[in-house]
Amino acid sequence: MTRYSIEPENPAKSCKARGSDLRVHFKNTRETAQAIKGMHIRKATQYLKDVVDKKRCVPFRRFNGGVGRCAQAKQFKATQGRWPKKSATFLLQMLKNAESNADLKGLDVDTLVIDHIQVNAAAKMRRRTYRAHGRINPYMSSPCHIEMILTEKEQIVPKVEEEQKKKKVSKKKMARQKLMGRE
Repeated sequence: MTRYSIEPENPAKSCKARGSDLRVHFKNTRETAQAIKGMHIRKATQYLKDVVDKKRCVPFRRFNGGVGRCAQAKQFKATQGRWPKKSATFLLQMLKNAESNADLKGLDVDTLVIDHIQVNAAAKMRRRTYRAHGRINPYMSSPCHIEMILTEKEQIVPKVEEEQKKKKVSKKKMARQKLMGRE
């Protein structure tokens, strides 16, 4: 079993999923993973499906050189965005895997939240491309490792206050109110 970069605070209420040396672009996958970090599992799944259908974009914040602008990025307070289909489908598969791991552990799947998600660059794979004048250049792919931890979040129950605290009234204001009451 391989080590994760972080261990969950409560392993009994968490599930993990990871993939190594995945043939999907590291930079695109990193941006997509940041977009779903902290999301509820159902919300993240729907978001990634929308990305595949080009209904919502993935905001590109770090690896954004040469990335075009799109109006859909406004909802993330960003200007640049893309629709990395392959990254989204890989992350959908990982979420599905994590969901089945949670089901096996007996966790409530509907309360799962993406607590930790990390994308690391894997070893590059080498090919070659032929250039002018008999030269050869590298033609590398940038695969990645993905790991995620989903945690069961407790339902937040609003605190019920017994009575509203009375607002303090100054002596001057109290005297004025009494005076108004007499008239």
